Amino acid sequence: MLTTTFFLELAKWSAVLTIASAVVTVLGFIFQWGIRFRLVGSTGFMGVLTAGLFSLSLVPLTHTAVPGSVRYKLVYDTGGAQTVISVPPTISNAQLDATMRQAASDLYSYGRLGRAKDNLLTIRVRTVIHPSPGASKPLYLGEVKRSLAIRDDEQLNIQVFPENLAQLPKSTA
Repeated sequence: MLTTTFFLELAKWSAVLTIASAVVTVLGFIFQWGIRFRLVGSTGFMGVLTAGLFSLSLVPLTHTAVPGSVRYKLVYDTGGAQTVISVPPTISNAQLDATMRQAASDLYSYGRLGRAKDNLLTIRVRTVIHPSPGASKPLYLGEVKRSLAIRDDEQLNIQVFPENLAQLPKSTA
């Protein structure tokens, strides 16, 4: 797994290569080599690469996995305060709760536009059922609201719609 210490180690080696590239570039100018300007470009690229690797070593790369959650698809997201995800119609109540927690963790971003008056991200969960052949019906199973300002928001407002959950087809397992 890629960790911040891994990126720090890569940044150290990249810095060494950047310094070596800079030394070769200086030698190219001293001895009037024909590729000296190409060496300037490669040294600049190495500098940018080193800075990027170093910045990745500063920012923690975390992904929270919620046990019991199922895969979902992002249906609607404008980068603002409202999103819609889609789950399979075979989802259980416990899986729905875990999936809403997973989506609340995954869809948080510092860059979301907090134009909502309550400064909350609202994630609506839906599925599509087929009550008769050739007919499809979207069914909202619940929604979760979380803070747009706090990364690890413990005050998730999870609301499940039991009347819609009861309309899901029963699994044959």
